[in-house]
Amino acid sequence: MKYVIMVSHGEFAPGLHSAVRMMTGNREDVLSTSLKEDMSADQFAENFKELVKDINADDQIILLADILSGSPFTNALNVLSDKGMLDNTLIIAGMNMPLAITAVLMKDNFDDLAALKEVLLSEGRMGLTDFVVEANDEDEDL
Repeated sequence: MKYVIMVSHGEFAPGLHSAVRMMTGNREDVLSTSLKEDMSADQFAENFKELVKDINADDQIILLADILSGSPFTNALNVLSDKGMLDNTLIIAGMNMPLAITAVLMKDNFDDLAALKEVLLSEGRMGLTDFVVEANDEDEDL
């Protein structure tokens, strides 16, 4: 099985997970956890370890993190390394909604994690858009 796991500081990962669930439905292969304000990095690592305890060594993980090298990112990698799962893990930092939805909906369409990575990075980048509103002097309403 392929899992999408989101990790973050604060409530970003659980919030993004909730938003993704609205678009994709409730799925057992999508998980999230976060480093909360009053939590130590060790507590986060224990929570992450509990989150992934039932994932088997032959399963694959798409790990989405809020920021490269942050505590959730590094502690999640350490736990996955201890489980011997890094070789089966696609790791992306800088998650956003288009990236997460595409990961959930498209992950099972790819056997090659490298090909999936390119699709996910492309979707994440395309999700960042400069929207310009042009003023029209004739219309006062937008």
